[in-house]
Amino acid sequence: MTTRHDTAASPVKGGAAPGRPPGGNTSAEADHKRRAKLSRRWQRDMRWSPYAFVSPFFLLFLAFGLFPLIYTGWASLHTVELTAPTDMKWTGFDNYTRIFDDEFFWNAAKNTLWIGIISTVPQLLMAMGLAHILNYKLRGSTFYRVVMLAPYATSIAAASLVFVLLFGRDYGMINWALDLVGLDKIDWQNGSWASKFAVSTIVIWRWTGYNALIYLAAMQAIPQDLYESAALDGASRWRQFIHVTLPSLRPTILFTVVVSTIGASQVFGEPLLFDANKGASGGSQHQFQTLGLYLYEQGWVNQHLGRASAIAWAMFLILIVIGIINAVISRRLRASS
Repeated sequence: MTTRHDTAASPVKGGAAPGRPPGGNTSAEADHKRRAKLSRRWQRDMRWSPYAFVSPFFLLFLAFGLFPLIYTGWASLHTVELTAPTDMKWTGFDNYTRIFDDEFFWNAAKNTLWIGIISTVPQLLMAMGLAHILNYKLRGSTFYRVVMLAPYATSIAAASLVFVLLFGRDYGMINWALDLVGLDKIDWQNGSWASKFAVSTIVIWRWTGYNALIYLAAMQAIPQDLYESAALDGASRWRQFIHVTLPSLRPTILFTVVVSTIGASQVFGEPLLFDANKGASGGSQHQFQTLGLYLYEQGWVNQHLGRASAIAWAMFLILIVIGIINAVISRRLRASS
């Protein structure tokens, strides 16, 4: 008797399993490898993308910040002229020791200090007053904010040239107004204190609106509950400003004082253009020559690159001292609050 075998029940050895397409395991393994590869790529992207995004800043800082800083520090230890910047002669700290005996450096430092005081104090007081006014609901407040920021966006050259015309000795509008009220005309460019005051007005005009907007932003962050509580206690608006607004603005005030002080120590464009005939000398008697002008005069007029580098590092050390004072005051303010 012949027995019939069912070929469907007896799969051929080495053949594909019934119901499973040929190459199924290979497709699953390929899909798994693809997913693993994408996962590794995603992990690398998450790890290194932030560094790629911030790398342009560090590259620019390396090229235009760190390298000039290191180079000027090295040049300050040499006698080197601008016409031959690679021809250096080692002098050690001679360029720094010369600063202590340089009357023009100390004159520039004194002028920088006085211009900084004359410009910073009225500037911040006016900015505080303008911010306090704009903090109330006024019609067209956006327009006033744009107008206040316009001087900051204006070119230093354009602003300085306009103020030169205003402070002209013979045909300036300021002297014309003084003559109308019976006062003598003032030689703004050649006077010692008059020239400092005139240069300071350019700085005040340019930066008051900028600081006012900073104060305004800080005022709008103060909780209104504090003003409502003060009003219920019978405090006038002036007392609210003294006892609520000013204490809340102490960190902001400190910030603007430090930033304005740093900016005042680097004043350059305003005094340079105030008397274009004298250039970097800052007047006929150096009466309004700042540290920035003196550095420019030594480096680009007299072409003493090593001496100018030493002056630049001296200014850098002054800014470090200002930063340390800021840190000490900030710590004391936080401790007292």
